[in-house]
Parts: sequence; C-alpha cells; structure tokens
Amino acid sequence: MTHVVTETCIRCKYTDCVDVCPVDCFKEGPNFLVIDPDECIDCAVCVSECPVEAIYAEEDLPAGMQAFTGLNAELAAVWPTISKRNGPLPEADAWKEQTGKLAYLER
Repeated sequence: MTHVVTETCIRCKYTDCVDVCPVDCFKEGPNFLVIDPDECIDCAVCVSECPVEAIYAEEDLPAGMQAFTGLNAELAAVWPTISKRNGPLPEADAWKEQTGKLAYLER
C-alpha cells in the first residue's frame, strides 16, 4: 500500500510533508502535491505533518476520494520531485477549508 494526497491539498500546497519524507516520493505540480506510489515506502511520517490533513493511507481514503490513488500515480509520472519545503501558495489559508476543489487542479 501507499499513501495518497487528496483534494484538500489543491490550491494550498503546504510542503511540510516533503521535509520528513525519507525517500523523496513527493512530486510537485503548479498547485498540488502527489505521492509517487512506486517510491513511497508506506512509513506514514508525512500524514501527521500535513497541516490540512490531506494525506491518507490508501486503505483509509475517505469516501469519494478513491480516484486520488490513480491521480497521484498519473501525475507522479510527469511532475518533478520536490525534496525541500517551500512556502504554501499565497491563497492557501483562504482555500484550506474548502471542499470540491478538484476542478481547480492545474496540471
């Protein structure tokens, strides 16, 4: 199993999770992070570091979020690795509590 970044990360992109990842499995897009399922070692240290609780073990995904498993794998194949924390997106605080953000995902 792997861990999955869900829609809560969209338009926020806090990168606290990146600093604790021992294998650099995070990939960065314009307004979203994903986890490369081929690199993730299922250590779970990223889960508690995410300030918006956007990361779940694949088997613990909330209802309606299962599609993010495939989306993480798809985007991880094309986005570059991020291995150091950056600041969140400027509008992160305004978006962190929003739901239904998939339409705002920038590829």
